[in-house]
Amino acid sequence: MHKYILIGPQGSGKGTQARLLCRDYDFEHISIGDIFRWNMAHHTKLAARIRRIMNQGLLVPDEIVEEVVRRRLEEHDWNYGFVLDGFPRTRSQAEYLFENYNLDKAIYLDIPEDVVYQRVMHRAKVGEGDGFTKRADDNVETLKVRLREYFEKTVPLLELFESKQMLVRVDGTGAIEEVYAAIRKALNLPEPPPGAAASGEK
Repeated sequence: MHKYILIGPQGSGKGTQARLLCRDYDFEHISIGDIFRWNMAHHTKLAARIRRIMNQGLLVPDEIVEEVVRRRLEEHDWNYGFVLDGFPRTRSQAEYLFENYNLDKAIYLDIPEDVVYQRVMHRAKVGEGDGFTKRADDNVETLKVRLREYFEKTVPLLELFESKQMLVRVDGTGAIEEVYAAIRKALNLPEPPPGAAASGEK
């Protein structure tokens, strides 16, 4: 069974790469952002709390995220493994995973800050299409807040994963297909079935 974590700033393509891995190898994609968006679409009580936080460009507090992840992982519907997208974001969240699951690798999609701005602002302009997805928080000021919190809270995780010899660094600036091939190589995964074409959003 494979248990992977995908790490990277907004616009790094985590969601795309996670979906490709799950499509080709039957892993379960566990996206914290998708879970939150589902709650908001269905107007749950959790949604009201999340909406207030995200509209300010802030990360959802650890205790809320951890509870959501715990409930999702306890469903045990990941027969071949899972790819966590958007979790952990802090050391305490990582420690929770270490205590409960035998993780294999943490894949860091490494892209410079100027590329993050370029991708996210382009996504804000084009909306749906061109491999990008428009989000409500795609604006310069909100992005600045999110990136500041990201680098303060999440980047230290890289040292933690590295110390456990779990970290895989992948250049995330290339085309979707190039990044996906680099991830597969780093994880020693076999070639996907013939006819599977890498496609998705940045």
